[in-house]
Amino acid sequence: MSNVRVSTDKDTGVAVVTLDRPGKLNAVDLDTAAELAAAWRTFRFDDTVRAVVLTGAGERAFCTGLDRDAVVPQPGSPYMQDDPLLRVGPKANDLWKPVVAAVGGMACGGAFYLLGESEFVVADTTATFFDPHTTYGMVSAYESVLMAHRMPYGEVARMMLMGSAERIGARRAYEIGLVSELTAPGEALAAAVRCATVIAGCPTEGVQGTVRALWAAEEAARAQAFAQAPHLIALGNLPTHRQAELFAARRTGAGEFRTR
Repeated sequence: MSNVRVSTDKDTGVAVVTLDRPGKLNAVDLDTAAELAAAWRTFRFDDTVRAVVLTGAGERAFCTGLDRDAVVPQPGSPYMQDDPLLRVGPKANDLWKPVVAAVGGMACGGAFYLLGESEFVVADTTATFFDPHTTYGMVSAYESVLMAHRMPYGEVARMMLMGSAERIGARRAYEIGLVSELTAPGEALAAAVRCATVIAGCPTEGVQGTVRALWAAEEAARAQAFAQAPHLIALGNLPTHRQAELFAARRTGAGEFRTR
């Protein structure tokens, strides 16, 4: 059973990619990661697709990052680490067609790999953004780098360092520029499709060149920061069993977070 649904409107040139694991809050396991990569690579060769909308199924979450139940085999060497989320985004798969994210509900942790490689984000008023890494003894490295290119430094630093104790609400996300358009509940997907339809109607070469230029504007800094991430993770992450203990021992009041 597929974890990623893809629908394409040949008339408008817009494809919609939906993370379809609502029971798991659209968390990404290894199969989902592979399906996402395959979808992006398929679009590279499909000239009928000129713009893409990325969203999540259900009302509770856009994506909650890597599935905690996913088993990711790691090399024995401390100099090599495998992160399956590094390959889930369009840019990581050499796709330079524009991607618009439509967010409702939670977007947290590894969801920022996807949002960071989207051109812009449309969200409804139920959307919340947070990163629980520090709460569970983990370094927020790649997520922090990607969001540092989307948000003011103080905002991204606060989000990453506060962990699961605080969430950025949709209105605040719009005010700081993480979200480009705010809609009523349940209407983010339609608004994102409207944007994608306009973009898909423009001459393809100019659109894709613009996407590539926008990415190039910050690509060097991003690449340098990414190069530091494996070492920071290796140094700063608690052992896996301790992370699991912290996750399992969440306080009774863990749901009592502040949304700003």
